[in-house]
Amino acid sequence: MAENKTRPTRKSVAKFIAGIEPTRRREDAETLLAMMKRATGMEPVMWGDSIVGFGRYHYKYDSGREGEFFLTGFSPRKAAMTVYVMPGFKQYAAELKRLGKQRHSVSCLYLTKLDGLDLTALETIIADSVRRMKDMYEWWEK
Repeated sequence: MAENKTRPTRKSVAKFIAGIEPTRRREDAETLLAMMKRATGMEPVMWGDSIVGFGRYHYKYDSGREGEFFLTGFSPRKAAMTVYVMPGFKQYAAELKRLGKQRHSVSCLYLTKLDGLDLTALETIIADSVRRMKDMYEWWEK
């Protein structure tokens, strides 16, 4: 059975954040880093080369495939900051409306910039999504 390509590493989150360009994207990453630390109560870990993740959970599908992934995280992609909200967005319609300009897929929230967004709504989504994941899966911090 194939393993996940995205796995935790020992790379430095601080060095990764410090190397983000342009400056505006780095500042947004610093804001998200502080917010996610606060919302999760966990320390960040690099997953692969470009994802900052918080916590871990173990999943097992009916097919027998199983693995580990982070509870929440973000990646400062070139086109948009990607925030990973693992339980999806169905239960966050009100918060997404308050948040402001964004787009999302099944479990990825795409933010071109944090300026002008309701960051309290974003922090609410992050904190609640982690709570939901902890309720659904076996999880741990490191």
